[in-house]
Amino acid sequence: MPMASRESEAFRLEGRLTVDEVPTVYREHQDWEEDGPPAVVDLSSLEATDSSAVALLLEWLSWARAHDTEISFDNPPEALRTIAGLSQVDILLGWKKDE
Repeated sequence: MPMASRESEAFRLEGRLTVDEVPTVYREHQDWEEDGPPAVVDLSSLEATDSSAVALLLEWLSWARAHDTEISFDNPPEALRTIAGLSQVDILLGWKKDE
């Protein structure tokens, strides 16, 4: 189960964020759909991710856009960057590397 902590305006996800954990994390933070997500989500402490993590981040991005706010997904693990790149959504998440 991933842990989460808030440090000022940043929200940090920790541990695993895979198909097993994403439904719980989604439910725990569903209030963001109404209230808007934090400005920054720090992903540096994630130990394991898969494509369901990308789907969750895209959902949070849509919630931010619905509130006319910005959201930044900082310090993604390389594996998560790779999945997003292969899915061609890395640019949406703000991770597109200079080519």
